[in-house]
Amino acid sequence: MALSNFLFAQCICYFLAFLFSFIVVVPLSENGNDFHGRCLLFTEGMWLNANLTVERQRFTVQEWGPEAACRFSIFTGLLSLLLATVQAWRTLFFLCKGHEDSFFYAFLNLLISAFVVFITFIASTIVSVGFNMWCDAITEKGSMPNSCEELQDIDLELNLENSAFYDQFAVAQFGLWAAWLTWLAITILAFLKVYHNYRQEDLLDSLIHEKELLLGRSPSRSSLQDDKSGMI
Repeated sequence: MALSNFLFAQCICYFLAFLFSFIVVVPLSENGNDFHGRCLLFTEGMWLNANLTVERQRFTVQEWGPEAACRFSIFTGLLSLLLATVQAWRTLFFLCKGHEDSFFYAFLNLLISAFVVFITFIASTIVSVGFNMWCDAITEKGSMPNSCEELQDIDLELNLENSAFYDQFAVAQFGLWAAWLTWLAITILAFLKVYHNYRQEDLLDSLIHEKELLLGRSPSRSSLQDDKSGMI
């Protein structure tokens, strides 16, 4: 792959990572404001007066989810957003100038990308599993006549704004898993870059070694020629 094509592919991936990270941070931040800082991930609760209609029931939270779960997800989105912005600008600069990363910076970029892949996978899993537990709680594992998406249109009487929680976390889940796939592609490209630079440096070292061998042989050849001329 030519250098310009490789840098262009990296730049596109960083732009996608920025976009997906943005649609993670915004809905999660909005949900935090709507729920007054409470985290609905892994929340446990139950409906009271189960023999009545849904409109006359009241959902009671037994235990809110750990705030660290929501904070970690937002932190992951912000970190991905920041790194994608910096790397996109840097890659675009190299693309315009025709420069190439050294082996050290290429290897450092590989480590950073692999780290982002790891924490994004964890955040994606936390949001997916935690949100499913919330939906299981408010739908009583599907026994309620309304789905989790439909229940966002019903006032759960929790003294908070719950009119958009399903849409917010549906978008956040999509953004996190899409960002994870994008960073995985970035990591693969970074690995190929490191491997390419390693092969180049290995080839350069071989050429330098061959040059040293040739330079070491040339004096011996000249001395042999001098000895032969002296004998004549």
